[in-house]
Parts: sequence; structure tokens; C-alpha cells
Amino acid sequence: MLCTNVSGGFLPSVRSSIQTGRTEHLQSLRGEGNTTDIGPSIRVSTLPKNVLITGATGFIGGHLSSACLLKGWQVRAFVLPDDAGARTLTDAGVDVRYGDIADALAVEHAADGTDIVFHCAGMVTDWAPEELFRKVMVTGTENVCRAALIAGARLVHISTNDVFGRIEGRTIMEDMPLRPWGEPYPDFKIKAEEIVWKFHRELDLQATMVYPCWVYGPGDRTFVPLLADAIVKKEMVYWRKDVLVWPTYVQNLVDVLLLISEKEEANGQGFLVHDGESTTLEKFCSRIAETMIVPAPWLRIPYPVAYAAALLMEWVWRTGRFKSRPLLTTYAVKNLGSRFSYSIDKAESLLNWKPKTTHSEGMNTTMRWLKDLDTSTLKQK
Repeated sequence: MLCTNVSGGFLPSVRSSIQTGRTEHLQSLRGEGNTTDIGPSIRVSTLPKNVLITGATGFIGGHLSSACLLKGWQVRAFVLPDDAGARTLTDAGVDVRYGDIADALAVEHAADGTDIVFHCAGMVTDWAPEELFRKVMVTGTENVCRAALIAGARLVHISTNDVFGRIEGRTIMEDMPLRPWGEPYPDFKIKAEEIVWKFHRELDLQATMVYPCWVYGPGDRTFVPLLADAIVKKEMVYWRKDVLVWPTYVQNLVDVLLLISEKEEANGQGFLVHDGESTTLEKFCSRIAETMIVPAPWLRIPYPVAYAAALLMEWVWRTGRFKSRPLLTTYAVKNLGSRFSYSIDKAESLLNWKPKTTHSEGMNTTMRWLKDLDTSTLKQK
């Protein structure tokens, strides 16, 4: 399926478009006062960077947009036509372009004239029709790669630590092979990554992959709010003791994204990102319970029972064609029942990066934000 989407007649047409697009891009950089000569045949733009952010109204994309604006960069956002969050971006000074990530021409127009494309858009859920995962994460990634190439822009692609599979007993690093879970979210993330690297290898797309772990912080819509909702409703149950969580404070992730976008050494590389320390799911949930002033979760059930319950719930939801997400999914059971270990040594050594915000500081900020939320709005996905 992957090869069919990215090879054959697709790549030749991309090559033709890229040649035209790159010529126009270089011509636009040759305007008087816009470039600096650093060699006989190399010219570099001295203007502030022009960036495109897909998924800019999302959690990560929103924080990234703010950070780029603070650097004085020209920020363009690509959002769906009915996205209510677009007004906030416009008010902040972001150039908002409307369209669907599956519309190749719309994505190409949005990327035109940019230096960097941050691809943050994706399916941030474990429960959706497979065709929607394919549309957003396969077709959408193809379109973003093609648009970045035509624009002559560098692509920074947001992946996930999940792509390395479910490996315990050894530290997971970026040079390890990608391993499917048998779940749509991580498996389609793998398909998206394979597309990016194919464009990088065969068409010289400048691309960097980022593998955030459990991203949290003010504005989070999935991780902390969903746990908080389950804790408040007394629905949180453990099915394995001492499950490891590798939190990634959103500002630490944004710092890496900005650093990557300006470092040539990052081209063709992938980087795991987290706060530099792990905690247990029990401790993480206890902190949330303390903030919400409710009892900490304590109930435990065997892992096989939890997995069987998730299978049953998914079957009921599919059969009944319910639009909501099941209370429990097989992905959640796997993800919240594992003891994985991840290294950020590569980012620290190659990028000279260290998390500026400690996990303790990140949690304090996040819990202050969580405390002010309306508990009826915690579960949005």
C-alpha cells in the first residue's frame, strides 16, 4: 500500500513540480537585500524565517505558533475551513490558510514561499475509521512532503515514540527499526514516517523526524484531561503495576522543534524527546487526583481481563456504530500497561539540547492550569 501511494507515476510528477518550484523559490530569494553570499554558488536568505504549521490550532501546533511569533518569524497556519481555533491565530498575527490536508493543491499553495514546514497535523486519537487515518496520515503526509519539496522548505515531522514498538528490557533509541502495534494510531504513524524518508532518500527532501513521548502541558486535550476525567469519575483502573511514563512538557518539545529547524546537522535525523526522566502511572495519576481534590485511583484488575474488556467494548461500539470513543480500547490497554524506556542522548549530543523545564516544574504549571478547567469539558476525545 505504501509503495503504491508514493512510487510509480507519483514520483515522476513530483520531480517535475519540484524542479519548477525550486527554480521559482530561488528566483524569489534573489531579490535585492534578501540574500547573503557565503560562497561562489551558495546564497542564503537573511530575512526572518517563513514557516508553515499544519495542525496549528492543536495542542502542540498552538504552542509552536506562539514560539515562532516570539522569534519574529512569519507564521502561516494551515487549518480546516470550519476550525474554530483559527480566529485566535488570526488575532495573534498568524497568516491563516484554509484547506484540507488531503487536498494536494491547497497544501502546495499554503507552503509556497516558506522556509520551514512543521507538520503537526494528524489523528491524535486511537478511535476513528481507518479511512480517516489513511486520509490524514498517509495522503496528508504525501501532500505535505510534496509541498515542502516544491517550496524548497525543510520539513520537521511530528511522529511518536510509539513507532518503535512495544519493547521492554532494553532502552529504545532512534536507530532501532519501526515495529507495528496492530493499532491504527501507531501503525499509521509508521506509514507516514516511511513516506517522509522515501521523499528524503529519493528526492532530497530536507526532513527531520521528532518522536515525542507523553506530551503534556497547558492546552493539552488528550493525555492529562482524559486521565483527569477518568479519575474524577472514578473510572480509572490499573492493570499493571509500575507502568512507566516518560512525560514531555510541551515547551521542551517546542524548544527541540525550533532548534531542529535551524540546525543543518538535524537533516535526515530523528530525535526522541522527553523531560529527561520517567515516573510511574500511579504517581502521575496521584498528582492529578491531588489537584482535582479527589481520591487517588487504587483499583487493579489483571491485564488479560482489561484487554478482553477492551476487545468487547470495541466490538460493541463498532456493531452499534457509536460515534463516541469506547471507555477502554486495546491501544489504551497496551499503552498504559507497559514499561518502556527511551533515551534522549542523541538530541543532547547532536543538538546540544537539554530540557529547560524539569518534569516537576512542568507538572506544577500543568496542574495549575488543570485546576481551573471545567470538569465537564475534560473529555473532548
